[in-house]
Amino acid sequence: MLTLLGGIALLITGYLIYGRYIEKNFQIDPNRVTPAEALRDGFDFVPMSKGKNAIIQLLNIAGTGPIFGPIMGALYGPVAYIWIVIGCIFAGAVHDYMLGMISLRNNGAHLPELASKYLGKPVKHVVNIFAMLLLILVATVFVTSPANLIDNLTPDWLVLNVIIGLIFVYYLISTILPIDKALGKVYPWFGAILIISTIAIGISLLVGHGGSIPNLTPSALSNWHPKGTPIFPILFFTISCGALSGFHATQSPMVSRTVTNEREGRFTFYGMMIAEGVIAMIWAAASMTLFDGQTLSSMIDAGTPSMVVNKVSYMLLGSFFGTLAIVGVIVLPLSSGLSAFRSLRTIVADYLNIKQDTMKKILMVTIPLYLISIALTQVDFNLLWRYFNWANQVTAVIALLVSTRYLFLKGRNYFVTFIPGVFMLYACVVYILAEPIGFRLGLGTLTYVLATVLTAAMVVLFWKTGKTQKANLTPDSPLLNDHLPIEVEGK
Repeated sequence: MLTLLGGIALLITGYLIYGRYIEKNFQIDPNRVTPAEALRDGFDFVPMSKGKNAIIQLLNIAGTGPIFGPIMGALYGPVAYIWIVIGCIFAGAVHDYMLGMISLRNNGAHLPELASKYLGKPVKHVVNIFAMLLLILVATVFVTSPANLIDNLTPDWLVLNVIIGLIFVYYLISTILPIDKALGKVYPWFGAILIISTIAIGISLLVGHGGSIPNLTPSALSNWHPKGTPIFPILFFTISCGALSGFHATQSPMVSRTVTNEREGRFTFYGMMIAEGVIAMIWAAASMTLFDGQTLSSMIDAGTPSMVVNKVSYMLLGSFFGTLAIVGVIVLPLSSGLSAFRSLRTIVADYLNIKQDTMKKILMVTIPLYLISIALTQVDFNLLWRYFNWANQVTAVIALLVSTRYLFLKGRNYFVTFIPGVFMLYACVVYILAEPIGFRLGLGTLTYVLATVLTAAMVVLFWKTGKTQKANLTPDSPLLNDHLPIEVEGK
């Protein structure tokens, strides 16, 4: 219990202290006109209140990640707490804040455009591929995972495929609506359900099982995984949302188009990632407390983590309130799935230069994406999750390197993004070399040595190109002078 409460206290302290430092290092300008005001189009660029922006950001980034990931991460034991707390404060929240604010300073640009500007135009194509791959996988995972949860609550005659179809219809309608109608009206209610259900799970866990919640002690630092799966690098991919997630780099720019003052950034971007870390801590603690490793592993294998969500909710809250808690969990992937499709539409449209100013053009981009996702729902969830995990963390690395280059060119402390970026880059290289979805080398000496060499080579290339880029800067370079919103330039 002390570790759970202490971890949550550290997350809040991280927001108050380190979050403030990150904000100071970025150097906000509260008087700067934001894209929401200057580029208002009534669809994607719409000024919204700080509260609505924050809850939309939380629901956009959360999905089932901060629940399913910690449930699977609980197999490793209390060591999972370390990654959630440290990862969230020093990597994930910094990642979300920097991408959101850099996007805000660049007319609400998405990650591929930012990578093109700060890392070079050839990188844009690679980042576009990764961003689109990640979002189509996220969108599909966030169709199948809520469908499984709903299927457990509904009568047998409402078959899984019908539920999946209904979710797609909801996504399609919401994707083509203006953001303040699709998200601004519904998400505050979704957010209330999520927050209340999470608090209920946490209080019930502390009151009823506080004495048995595993603590982080020297003996508990060992790997508890019943299958002996190694902590590095697998844990860092298993728990992504709740610690560090590249998916968030595709969501923060969407909210950067609705923020009306740069002062809101720390609460909206950094703060909501901290909130996601709290959710992750509660679900990891609940999974470790209520089930031994073998039982937890069997339930995950038998029915994805959705079976664990059901059992935790009913065991802690009973039938009625447990059902409400499950509804709170269902809210997360529904909101993130919708946001994934919306981001995917805008990224594809930007890449193909298809202006989204008529319903015909919106549907021309949207419909093919939904058809691809429908086909992917027939693929095994666990296989999708593995590909999602790797693409997700590669995207996080790209976002952290974009942020590093931004800070480096402006002469600010770039180590705050460079250190977590290099760490996760190494983990990504090890993962793709070792795992069945990659080169199948296994986790041996050869893999670690080869990953070290490849990571070092990429870091040297990144460093050299950055120095060259900085040496060629002129005082009026766009890399030094963030874009003013288009309609303000020249006034």
